[in-house]
Order: sequence, then structure tokens, then C-alpha cells
Amino acid sequence: MPTFRHGKSTTFKIDDNGGTLRDISNTLTDVSFPQSVDTAETSSFGSSAKTYIVGLTDGTLSVSGNFDATVDGYIAGTIGFATPLEFEYGPEGSTNGLVKYSGTAILTSYEKSGAIGDVVTYSAEYQITGAVTRGTWS
Repeated sequence: MPTFRHGKSTTFKIDDNGGTLRDISNTLTDVSFPQSVDTAETSSFGSSAKTYIVGLTDGTLSVSGNFDATVDGYIAGTIGFATPLEFEYGPEGSTNGLVKYSGTAILTSYEKSGAIGDVVTYSAEYQITGAVTRGTWS
């Protein structure tokens, strides 16, 4: 029988510009982690159906949440940073044995937003570079 978990326990950590992994989970309200695989068509004349081979993997990370000056310092300090940032993402949380994705990514956009009558928010987009590892928290 499946074990389902509530999203409230999601964990997300990202490097600051000093290479220190920072847990910014307590400010986040959303994490999105789409992954994809390139395919190349191998069909030839006489085929009745298309065929493909697997190519390179790709992925991005999108995070958004409530603005915090400390977290702003971590993220804003990596704008234009050439060194890929390490990340750790636990969709179920960070308890021992739960799933953890880790890898490196480059910050591609960072937006802050405030409106009268609402909380100040932020969002950041990262392009994953290299392989993503699926493991567990220990």
C-alpha cells in the first residue's frame, strides 16, 4: 500500500555564494522540479511507426515563497554566479530514509514582488547542470 505525505514537509536547500548549503524551506510555499529526456528519431524508409533513442537528460527547479531578507541575501548573492550551486530537494521532507534529489544548478532568474494588501514574495528559477542523484536522507 502506498505511503502518501503532505507537501508541508518539503525540504529545499541551495548553496549561497560562499558554497554553504542553506535550508530555505521555512520561507517556501512551492517547489517544482520537472525533468525531461531528449529523444532522437531513428525511423527509416519502410517503417510503419516512428522509433527513437534516448538522449540527454535535463531539468529545472522553480521555487517560490514569502520574502525573507536573509534568504534574499543567499539567493541575490548568486545572481550571475558562474559556479554551479549544489541543491538538495526532499519532496517528502528530510527524515532519514525519505527520498532526496541532489545535484547542481545555475540561477537563471530571481524575482521579488510586493502588493498592497499582500505579503512580499519571491521566486527563483534554476537550470540543472549535470546529473541529478536520487537517494535518501541519512
